[in-house]
Amino acid sequence: METSGKKGGPVGGDTSSAGPRLSGPEQIQHHKSDTVRKWGEVGLFVGPALVLFLTFVVFPVASAARYSLYKWNGIKQFSEAEFIGFENYARALWGGNDPATKDAFLTAYTEPFWQALSHNFAIIALSMAIQLPLALIIALTLNRQFPGRSLVRVIIFAPYVLSEVIAGVMWLIIFDPNGFATAVVQKIGLSMPSGGWFEDQTWGFWTVFFIITWKYLGLAIILFLAGLAGVPQELQEAASIDGANWWQVQWRINVPLIGPTIRVWAFLSIIGSIQLFDMVWVLNRGGTTGQYATIASFMMQVGYFRKDVGFGSAIAVIMFLISLGIALAYMAFVLRRDNAAAGEKGR
Repeated sequence: METSGKKGGPVGGDTSSAGPRLSGPEQIQHHKSDTVRKWGEVGLFVGPALVLFLTFVVFPVASAARYSLYKWNGIKQFSEAEFIGFENYARALWGGNDPATKDAFLTAYTEPFWQALSHNFAIIALSMAIQLPLALIIALTLNRQFPGRSLVRVIIFAPYVLSEVIAGVMWLIIFDPNGFATAVVQKIGLSMPSGGWFEDQTWGFWTVFFIITWKYLGLAIILFLAGLAGVPQELQEAASIDGANWWQVQWRINVPLIGPTIRVWAFLSIIGSIQLFDMVWVLNRGGTTGQYATIASFMMQVGYFRKDVGFGSAIAVIMFLISLGIALAYMAFVLRRDNAAAGEKGR
């Protein structure tokens, strides 16, 4: 009996090895402590980023949306501003709803707004048609071993890290009527644009696009080179053994495999083109309705210099909605497909 009692102790009687049992209230208190500790850890890591996001993204957008509903010059107290509802949006899109002032707003606000917006979309189209293939060809060409490879990459990427203001001032000097570009054009026997490079309607836009391409092409090239670095070398060697030449390897293996990288760059380029401001502002010398004004520079001119904060805020909200729509479309139709394809490859 004594032996059976000893045997029965560890099996059914002695529970000290399993730790002390908690009573009902103690279990509830322990569960609450775990929950508090878990949410405390989440708040510690997510909290600072969330505060920054609310401060510098949500609050400014909400403030702009509020101001856009008022006629306010930004000088007098906001409590004295006149509430006009969505009239600022109507003025931007079709000249407003008041027949007495519609013609004046069409000339001063609506037409410059649509002109500036068309410049943004023209830059987007030209970026896809010119910058994308150019950056892709350069990246494919540089994706090989040759002397000075690292130096060439640094030189290509250097304009991107240069300040927009510094770059803009530098190109203003180059394209000055008495500057280097004018001297080169005259040297080869061509006539420079009438009134200067930036004053001519056609030459002004193309000159700005050339400078934008010089400034941001390096980012596309570096992104594509990073994508090409992840392409398995075995696939390229197998294609070469099967008789494919260098260009066939690039266009049938490398380019399709870096498709997600190309689409990421296209998304960044579109959003950047919508938000383009610094370079255009410097090259346009603060002008508002020049040949290459963008929606951001027009917003700055109207809201700050014309003291129409309500209308400028409406333009800011429109610009935000355009960017948000593009981002949501990218996430729904492009990013989801790329993630699904990556998941299938990982299985």
